[in-house]
Amino acid sequence: MAGQPDFSEFELVPHENRFESFHPGQRFVHHWGRTLTAADTMQFSTSTCAWRPLYVNREYAKADGHPDVPVNPALLLCTAVGLSVEDLSEGGGPFLGVNDVEFVRPVYPGVTITAESVVEETRESQSRPSAGIVTWRTTVTDETGEVVLTYRRTNLVRKGEPGEVPA
Repeated sequence: MAGQPDFSEFELVPHENRFESFHPGQRFVHHWGRTLTAADTMQFSTSTCAWRPLYVNREYAKADGHPDVPVNPALLLCTAVGLSVEDLSEGGGPFLGVNDVEFVRPVYPGVTITAESVVEETRESQSRPSAGIVTWRTTVTDETGEVVLTYRRTNLVRKGEPGEVPA
């Protein structure tokens, strides 16, 4: 059909990293980034019942010294984690949590964020011999290169070769 994109040109390249794929100091620059819009933050705030006026009321935000309604920080964090999934946890394994979250400065609608992660630690799982535990430090920047968010994320990561079904 004329005008339709050729989807074969958009190759999906699954990373499916396993525990053995990671080593301390290894750096991942997560592709694409994401522009956060006013609609994103409004929908996120109302969908999660985050009724804090700062994230849903422009006049309140301006009275609090902001030029506009800031992007809800929880949306910023969720988006950043999402940007890293393909590189870090697409291969499977439970998310164990985030720590040391620091929202460095507010982000406003129209800002495009990008993220990169560095492997901080890898260790064998004591309770799951078919997996290991990996911790990454993620830094999120805006389009000017200013850091807006940092955090540590930990996952249980399957061992073995990509495509291999764990025993």
